[in-house]
Amino acid sequence: MADKKQIILGIDPGTIVLGYGIIEVEGQKITLLSMGVIHLSKYKDALTKLKIIYEKIEGLIENYHPSACAIETPFYGKNVQSMLKLGRAQGVAIASALTNNVPVFEYYPKKIKQSVTGNGNASKEQVASMLQRLCAFELQPKFLDATDGLAAAICHHFQNKVPVAATGGKKSSGWADFVKQNPERLK
Repeated sequence: MADKKQIILGIDPGTIVLGYGIIEVEGQKITLLSMGVIHLSKYKDALTKLKIIYEKIEGLIENYHPSACAIETPFYGKNVQSMLKLGRAQGVAIASALTNNVPVFEYYPKKIKQSVTGNGNASKEQVASMLQRLCAFELQPKFLDATDGLAAAICHHFQNKVPVAATGGKKSSGWADFVKQNPERLK
């Protein structure tokens, strides 16, 4: 049975720069469709920034028709105001995807880095370098926010690679779940 094509939109939310990456996956082949940033620093009003985020994400969805949206979840920081702004940006991006019937999947930054590089503490540059090899694009330092968005999309693809056939048709949410569902497979 041939694998179905899947298009995944990955988003690294931000209120100054929002990064995104869009991939197409067919079988084992990953093709980079688009990668970029949305510059929001020129807008002084916070509500205008949120409106722009919503509209730009909606435009990406209309152009590429993704079957899934993977977004980086903000992690706890010391600056509560920054977290609030980041949470709003993430919420608006999620709302745009959901309004357009695109399912959303959230991943913590460490999970994304672990999935792409094998190291949850990898630097942005290490993530970008690995993505460059996976998706065959020319690395440009100004696109580190874009590669973070791309990393979210790649992470989602890798998370969906848990072999359902190996679990007897049951979905597992990770290795612990797999082991629980399949004790006979341990030796």
